Amino acid sequence: MSARSVAAVVFDMDGVLTDTETIWDQVRRGLAEADGVPWPEGATEAMMGMSTPEWADYLATSVGVRGDTAERTLEAMAAHYRAHLPTMPGAVEAVQRLAARWPVAVASSSARRLIDTSLQTLGIADLIQVSVSTEEVAAGKPAPDGFLRACELLGVEPSRAVAIEDSSNGLRSASAAGMRVIAVPHEAFPPAPDALALADLVVADLDEVTVELVAGLAG
Repeated sequence: MSARSVAAVVFDMDGVLTDTETIWDQVRRGLAEADGVPWPEGATEAMMGMSTPEWADYLATSVGVRGDTAERTLEAMAAHYRAHLPTMPGAVEAVQRLAARWPVAVASSSARRLIDTSLQTLGIADLIQVSVSTEEVAAGKPAPDGFLRACELLGVEPSRAVAIEDSSNGLRSASAAGMRVIAVPHEAFPPAPDALALADLVVADLDEVTVELVAGLAG
């Protein structure tokens, strides 16, 4: 990014705003267990950032889960969300303070219905100018498509946008889009060292993501 100012902020959702990465893992492992198939090593990490069609296919072909893997997973996820949607510490406040300064978007690997439910439940739907599901673009993370689409809808060059991500594939996606990247590593699923190295800043939590911190990425 040149010395031009930051023009927008794009948040990931799962693992950044909502503490749902663990729920995704529990639900998918539960389906495998119900179908009597073992959970392959590396499957959890592999699916982080995949779009719905991508992880549904992975569950069917690489794990061996039967039936409509997408519908089985999304219904179980929706049930969890209806019961309780865990939020990452400082998430709502971070969106509020950054949205007071810049246009804010969400680029998520979640299905559209889960994105909409989550933003409404968190009470931040009116602050998010644009939301993109990787269902709605050609490829999920680590491809840059979701972040590029969010920037396009905001009318902002990716080089002037800041992405906030937690996962390996998310960090790779934002970096590939040409954005400045803030990493907020998830304790349970820390990103790979090579992915973390792509971040311009690494913070412990969203409380550290202040307007001043983000604006400082312009230089």
